Amino acid sequence: MAVQKYHNIVGSTATVTSLIPIGSKSPPIKSIVITNTRDSATDATVSLFLQNDPDTGASSTFEMLHKVQIPQKVTLLLDESSMLSFDNSAKGFGLQLQCGSSDTLDVLINF
Repeated sequence: MAVQKYHNIVGSTATVTSLIPIGSKSPPIKSIVITNTRDSATDATVSLFLQNDPDTGASSTFEMLHKVQIPQKVTLLLDESSMLSFDNSAKGFGLQLQCGSSDTLDVLINF
């Protein structure tokens, strides 16, 4: 399964965007760029997390960013390889992003 490098995200209430689905066998991530592209002078609220989907029991979630505020027209660069490394096998984790209900973001993943 090919992994998408570029994402245009428009927030809506309680919507989670799967940036790298579980089991997609993505190559190692070198960096992630998240840009608040919203026109109004409002911060974007961003959570970036790993989540699995076990055969039984509840899923496990590990937050990388939790409700981080990104100001209007500002870019956040995540480029620490040890933070971006995770098991993306079928029994591993997927990379998810959640943003505020009226936020607009561009996300670029560099492999």
